[in-house]
Amino acid sequence: MDLKELRQMTGAELAEKAKQLSQELFNLRFQLGTGRLENPMQIRKTKRSIAQVKTVQREVGQAEHKKAS
Repeated sequence: MDLKELRQMTGAELAEKAKQLSQELFNLRFQLGTGRLENPMQIRKTKRSIAQVKTVQREVGQAEHKKAS
């Protein structure tokens, strides 16, 4: 997912995306443990995507806080 696309999402959409990515990371780790993971780099990509979503969530939260002040 591209950062431009993430920045266009609402807060609720970002929260849902973070939840989906966390579930995907859990599944990938489970597959790694059982030896069925075909592409181990997918774990790294998923972690990076989670970090990007959380960063955008923080930016949105700070922007809303500044508007309220």
